[in-house]
Amino acid sequence: MLYIFGGLPGTGKSSLASRLASQRGAVYLRIDTIEQAIRRAGIDDIGPQGYGVAYGIALENLRLGLDVVTDSVNPLDITRMAWRETAVLANRPFVEIEIICSDSEEHRTRVKSRTTDIAGLKLPTWQDVLCRTYEPWPMAPIVIDTAGRSVEQSMADMIEALRLQGY
Repeated sequence: MLYIFGGLPGTGKSSLASRLASQRGAVYLRIDTIEQAIRRAGIDDIGPQGYGVAYGIALENLRLGLDVVTDSVNPLDITRMAWRETAVLANRPFVEIEIICSDSEEHRTRVKSRTTDIAGLKLPTWQDVLCRTYEPWPMAPIVIDTAGRSVEQSMADMIEALRLQGY
């Protein structure tokens, strides 16, 4: 199974994706980690390379029969389509999960107060988040709204939504 996460920075996506990966014993692929490793290797202009690396690692692990949880903003339909194609190439099912925070003030506070666990990673500002290109999802994903919810409550919401869809 390929779990395809997406959502703007500060919505709670990494917290939920990493917990799901741990709970399900899945491979966890975080674009921030991959892109920061590429930067540490001396490549500053990453472009789509981080996603390309992740697609390849996901495909290999899916072909091994392992579940994979992807954690990225996943802002464009082309990136979402590439994740779906990865699952198809591996002949594995996939589910798309969009994490949102519908309370803009809470979202802003999260973005401004968060810290990173990835050495050297520069987090986006609230203005960066507001200006980010983020296309609507053409296929209806599972949507988890984390506004006013703890990580535990949001996780329970997500597990229930996955259960209702047969995952």
